[in-house]
Amino acid sequence: MSHPLIIHIRKLVDLKVDDETAILSFFRQTEVRKKQNLIEAGHPCPTLFFVVKGCIRLYYLNEKGVEQTIQFAIENWWLTDFLAFPQQGITEFTIQAVENSQLLAIDTADQERLMDQYPQLERYFRLIYQRAYGASQVKMKYQYDYSREQLYRHFVDNFPQFTQRIPQYLLASYLGFTPEYLSELRKKRY
Repeated sequence: MSHPLIIHIRKLVDLKVDDETAILSFFRQTEVRKKQNLIEAGHPCPTLFFVVKGCIRLYYLNEKGVEQTIQFAIENWWLTDFLAFPQQGITEFTIQAVENSQLLAIDTADQERLMDQYPQLERYFRLIYQRAYGASQVKMKYQYDYSREQLYRHFVDNFPQFTQRIPQYLLASYLGFTPEYLSELRKKRY
């Protein structure tokens, strides 16, 4: 059976079976514990992560020192600071494991070599980045257009896999709520 990354790539671009092992060799496997930081704010961001199993998140500390979650990634999702990663620049975000997780990691130089050697993967990553950017735009629209209750209901209805796995305080952080307010919304809903 193929590796989850290969299966994911094949959903978007064609791959030769003979290339699978070589493509995977560009990545390093890593296992992280719940609450372990993979990249910390104020440091370079040289790594792009693919979630094989588990959940990770991208967050920053706001002006009040409160964690503000920007993005989650579960199985078959990618996560990095997409602005800092290409230049290995300093990130303003921390990437942390929400659950014990198995990841594939690739650095900027290896990703460039991978795309040079397998041009169809440049298309694959372009499609991944387009989807990520589009999802970010939709999230912003919903945050402006929806009431807080509508935003919560939309998230629960459209992403049940997250609401069952993510601790309430992290979901509140992602939606821009306090944990107490989220608790009130959950009581209304059920």
